[in-house]
Amino acid sequence: MKEKEEERLKNLKKYEEELRKKDFKYICGIDEAGRGPLAGPVVVASVIMPENSMIEGINDSKKVSEKKREKLYDLILEEAISYGVGIIGQDEIDEINILNATKKGLTMSLEQLTQKPDLILVDALSKINTLGIPYESIIKGDAKCYSIASASIIAKVTRDRIMREWDKVFPQYGFATHKGYGTSAHIKAIKEYGPCPIHRETFIKHFV
Repeated sequence: MKEKEEERLKNLKKYEEELRKKDFKYICGIDEAGRGPLAGPVVVASVIMPENSMIEGINDSKKVSEKKREKLYDLILEEAISYGVGIIGQDEIDEINILNATKKGLTMSLEQLTQKPDLILVDALSKINTLGIPYESIIKGDAKCYSIASASIIAKVTRDRIMREWDKVFPQYGFATHKGYGTSAHIKAIKEYGPCPIHRETFIKHFV
């Protein structure tokens, strides 16, 4: 591993290192993908990475190419002590709103962990049900914290794969390309074809 990358990863792990000095052993990072799109689910991932984990290239998923994210996803799952994924579909997002859907997905992802965390680090969420486990909310945590960055990649790859599958069912909308986000091509397709079953009605009312 190049020195520059090693230094970057060490900086990304500083937050967890300080916490480990306070006897937090199992630190769980949580992040979501899909709060903003007009279609498809919101996906929340929880992951506990080993203390010595140094996977080259781990970063906020938005800063990593799709091809590289797929490779990192496999490496993260190989190394993870435990991980969980909560998926909340468009109907429930419409029903309970995106913030509450994200919070529900977070709790679902935690319920899947086989190792109970000592502490949870979450990207910019508060008033959440962490099953009684203490948590810290970090603004822009996916760019500042190794565990949250790892969770962001799991969430993003999981959601992208879901949207690529939906693209096969509804090819006219281009979900494989924009993953449901409100690009001009996507909005144009909604106006041309109308909404499909995976569109979030509360997100697209301005376009239909």
